[in-house]
Amino acid sequence: MTKNRVGNRKTVPSGQSKKKKAKRKSTKYYDYNLLAAVIILLCFGLVMLYSASAYESVTKFHNDLFYFGKQAVISVAAIGLALLVSLIDYHWYMKLSGYLYILGFLLMLLVLSPLGVEAYGARRWLKLGVQFQPSEVAKIGVILFLPYVILKMGKKIQTLKGEMFILFLGALQAVAAWKFTDNLSTAIIIFLIACVILYLADPKSTWMVVAAGIFAAIGIVAIFWLKDHLYILETENGFRLNRIYEWLQGGSYQVLQGLYAIGSGGILGKGLGNSTQKINTIPEAQNDMIFSIICEELGIFGALLLLLMFGYLLYRLFFIAQNAPDLYGSLVVSGIFGHIAIQVILNLLVVMNVIPTTGITLPFVSYGGTSVLFLMTEIGIALGVARRITFRNDEIQESSEKESAKNVLTNS
Repeated sequence: MTKNRVGNRKTVPSGQSKKKKAKRKSTKYYDYNLLAAVIILLCFGLVMLYSASAYESVTKFHNDLFYFGKQAVISVAAIGLALLVSLIDYHWYMKLSGYLYILGFLLMLLVLSPLGVEAYGARRWLKLGVQFQPSEVAKIGVILFLPYVILKMGKKIQTLKGEMFILFLGALQAVAAWKFTDNLSTAIIIFLIACVILYLADPKSTWMVVAAGIFAAIGIVAIFWLKDHLYILETENGFRLNRIYEWLQGGSYQVLQGLYAIGSGGILGKGLGNSTQKINTIPEAQNDMIFSIICEELGIFGALLLLLMFGYLLYRLFFIAQNAPDLYGSLVVSGIFGHIAIQVILNLLVVMNVIPTTGITLPFVSYGGTSVLFLMTEIGIALGVARRITFRNDEIQESSEKESAKNVLTNS
């Protein structure tokens, strides 16, 4: 028999105490860590952009804030856009993903029309009120449409026919980016995004990895065999072979100057704003070569800090993909993860002269309004998936107050 302090008697089995009852409740989630990581990257990029572009801005536009000012305004607008996109239920994109896929293809086709704009020696931009790169629309179209097709195919995705169909959809947009906008590097990124999405949807498709390795090996052997046969081509479409030729000969002028900048930075760098290579030495240092300026001014320490920020950003995307409420959300975020990771890796490989020059910018850091806007749109989509994550937390509720439980008297 047991008796509590208020005198109420209750018969219970000997040696058994009152059990705790678990009450389960749902907790909505919002990935503030991902948002904070992106904002920190954007702020870091703005600081380095000003440092890398101030001299060129003064000499060309008589305004040291020319590049910085434009990028800052676009960055603030992009953050607002990401927050707005994050409020949209990502399932809504399933209905529009096919149209977005087709729209990206048609916009790239329009680059060949009088609406196309040529800049920096390449015709990759489209002016429809505002100037932008339609290939960025194609990337988002692939990221949103391929997971939808995979869901519709079901178990057919595990067949060779299904896998080839997904690769065909990715290759179609990649070829359009290459032929319509003359942008081979973006074409490679689009196709690799498709490969990432397909592999995560069907991990048994290891044949893709084997095939990619074989083709890469053949390509490397072919390039080095052609080393003594290549020559500088003075033709309109010979710039890609020229880049390969320069790479085989030790690197282009821009890349070599970037390597000098990296080497002169040392461990802690020369100090913010003290780069010498950015002064008429590295052309367009604020674009795809900005990592070399970071190494020169902030040293290996600053470079590692930047890589850690990218690593944390990718970790947050990985976390969202793992905990997404359904397969569509998981594959979409995985596509975004793949896009950012591929672009960062390719940019660093170019700067370190591991691969020929591609013109790929460093996400969130390099100068480029179109890139920032569309990357932040992807981040907004990822945040929208994160908002749908629901965690179950156990809330332990005592059957009686602690004070009463401590004062239970047991009578034999």
